[in-house]
Amino acid sequence: MKSLILPLYSHGNGTIIMIGIFSLVVIGLVVAVLLMMGNSKNKKD
Repeated sequence: MKSLILPLYSHGNGTIIMIGIFSLVVIGLVVAVLLMMGNSKNKKD
């Protein structure tokens, strides 16, 4: 059971890289949604 729980909480060298990639993906999705919202508002006006 410890082998299943440990990787979720381990702070190894790769954890910082994975958090960085995940944050970039999330920021990219938020920017894409905001751009889509902005484009749809411009098309309606």
